Amino acid sequence: MSISVIGIGDNVVDKYLHSGVMYPGGNALNFSVYAKLAGVPAAFMGVFGGDEAARHVQDVLHELKIDTTHCRHYDGENGYACIRLKNGDREFVASNKNGVLREHPLTLSQDDLHYISQFNLVHSSINGFLEPELEKIKQKNNLISFDFSGRGTDEYFESVCPWISYGFISCSGLSSDEIKEKLEKIYYYGCRHVIATRGHEGVYYLSANGYLEWHPQYIEPIDTLGAGDAFLTGFMISIMRSGTDEPDNEMVMSAMRAGGQSAAQVLSHYGAFGFGKPYSAC
Repeated sequence: MSISVIGIGDNVVDKYLHSGVMYPGGNALNFSVYAKLAGVPAAFMGVFGGDEAARHVQDVLHELKIDTTHCRHYDGENGYACIRLKNGDREFVASNKNGVLREHPLTLSQDDLHYISQFNLVHSSINGFLEPELEKIKQKNNLISFDFSGRGTDEYFESVCPWISYGFISCSGLSSDEIKEKLEKIYYYGCRHVIATRGHEGVYYLSANGYLEWHPQYIEPIDTLGAGDAFLTGFMISIMRSGTDEPDNEMVMSAMRAGGQSAAQVLSHYGAFGFGKPYSAC
């Protein structure tokens, strides 16, 4: 099946404190890049600042031949995060909370919506400030996946979940019972396929077909940054290639394994997908 995808929302540079090197990143951007690297036509729609970080991210996207024609550009700081590594696990030390994207969130025009409707799958996240636009996107019959990170109140889930087909949430530190409770809550509010990740400890899935678990083999990480984004990208591409929006349990287990393979590749290098460049200050 021929598919194409678009990530809409955040782009940042991840500035590594131990090395003085910054790497392109951000949930929506990572999704677009991982899809492209997997051979899927991909686009990115977001907001760029006018600084060195923004230029670096745009140069990388141009090199990877990812369409950015519907991105916005403003004077100001691009999104960035300062990262510390501890035994290969990334820790976020500071950020500018997505920079110009927070100051100028995307408002989609009819031209934007027509453009977006050409893609089989739209992905965004809680960091993308796209919540007011989700209903418009859904009305164009787009399949939407969404990453809640580890956040979200009941009120937030209630407003966002009706427009999302596949919701991903990080549940590190939660027990199995707490994870099931979280999945059931998101499902109750309208998201028909809910996936919880707990790092290398497991992946948990809930839909009308019931509850599934998958436990990957542990891999010693060089850097965990981007692994969750790579998992969800691999998972969604596998689902899309299955040819149905309502996969059976066997298709879901296959998608989990595909996501695990994508995440494993990311654990072996610094940055979400490489392309490091020295930076001056964090």
